[in-house]
Amino acid sequence: MMRLSWFNVISLTLGFAFLYLPILILVVFSFNESKLVTVWAGFSTRWYGELLQNQAFLNAAWVTLKVAVFSSTLATILGTMAAYVLVRAGRFPGRTLFSGMVYAPLVMPEVITGLSLLLFFIGIGLDRGILTIVLAHTTFSMCFVSVVVSSRLVTFDRSLEEAALDLGCSPFDAFRLVTLPNIAPAVFAGWLLAFTLSLDDLVIASFTTGPSSTTLPIKIFSAVRLGVSPEINALSTILIAIVTVGIITASLLTKRNALGRGYDKKTVRRGQ
Repeated sequence: MMRLSWFNVISLTLGFAFLYLPILILVVFSFNESKLVTVWAGFSTRWYGELLQNQAFLNAAWVTLKVAVFSSTLATILGTMAAYVLVRAGRFPGRTLFSGMVYAPLVMPEVITGLSLLLFFIGIGLDRGILTIVLAHTTFSMCFVSVVVSSRLVTFDRSLEEAALDLGCSPFDAFRLVTLPNIAPAVFAGWLLAFTLSLDDLVIASFTTGPSSTTLPIKIFSAVRLGVSPEINALSTILIAIVTVGIITASLLTKRNALGRGYDKKTVRRGQ
């Protein structure tokens, strides 16, 4: 076990301060009474009220929410199907190509992904709007869902499926009644991860968005060019809270799923 020295403590403190101190400052100044974001004039929730009256931000938030819900749901369906094929189908012709296509967005720069999707949409004559953003977000987030679900399927006890098949279930019924309920925490964790990635995406959305479908990150980026306002601090704080809740929930579900697998294994060993 490594000893905790002063050097390690200082390095860890400086590292966390570099990463999270700017976020903490932003959250604190979102409750600032002053219109100047760098001058503290007292605690106030005034800018949250002002934010609720800003129709441009509200419209962008509604577009972002719709895109995140639809894209994460579609990514979860496709990512779960891809994970099931990769884990259960064994070796088949084109498996390497298929797995490479599924996991390519994990290592592909977002600029390249966004540009290639833009050229693809232009090539097929699809007007940019909410649909193109949903398709783009589904493309890059389904690989994350596939990774999460695959890790659960690898450790899933297939004897449960075999028992269901022996009792007369069809393969689809065995998946629906046995496999899916057991991997549901991983599927939901993947959905939350895809939702979070879609919610705060800027680069890919900037290539695939249209004039009438501006997402919230793009709206914030455009507004910051004219100077940071307290409303942007308040909006950023809300986004940070949503993303934090989503990540914590996904982590807790994954941990709970892992603990449940450990408990099941201990139960089986005791039964033996």
